[in-house]
Amino acid sequence: MRIYVFSDSHGQIDSMQKILLKSPDASMILHAGDHYSDAVQLAALLKTTLSKAIPVHAVVGNCDFFQAEPAEEIILAAGQKILLTHGHRYHVKNNLERLYYRALEAEANIVVFGHTHLETIEKYDNILFFNPGSISMPRKSKPSYGILEIINDTVKPQLVYC
Repeated sequence: MRIYVFSDSHGQIDSMQKILLKSPDASMILHAGDHYSDAVQLAALLKTTLSKAIPVHAVVGNCDFFQAEPAEEIILAAGQKILLTHGHRYHVKNNLERLYYRALEAEANIVVFGHTHLETIEKYDNILFFNPGSISMPRKSKPSYGILEIINDTVKPQLVYC
C-alpha cells in the first residue's frame, strides 16, 4: 500500500494533482491540514480524472478559519493505525511531546502531522512521526510531500522534493 501525504497546501492544489495523476500506485491520500478545502477539491478532481476512486482523508489546520472539524482522524490502513492531525493544537512547533501522548492515548503507531512546514521523520517508542513538509510554502527546503509505503508490517516513510 502506498499512501501519499500532503500538508500545508494553502490553496494551491495544482502540484498535488500533477503528482497524483503521475502516480497510479496511490492507494490512499492523507492531507494534514491548512486548507481542508484543497483536499476536498483534490478528491473531486481525482474522481473525475482517474478511473478508480482513491480514498482521501483530511483534517483542518490553523488556517481553516471557517471550518473547525475534523481536527483529527484515526485511520486503519494495512494493519497500521494512523493518527492524522495538523499539529497546531499540540504545539508541534515547540516539540512533539503533546502529540506523543495523544498518539499513546489513540494507540496509533503512525502520526501524520503538518503545521511546521518542515519535513520530519522521527521514531519514538515504535511510533513513527511523519511530517511531509509543505507542498506550497516550505520553510527551509523545496516544496515536498511524503509517501508511506506499507508492506506486511513494515512502514517505509519517504520524503519527495518537487
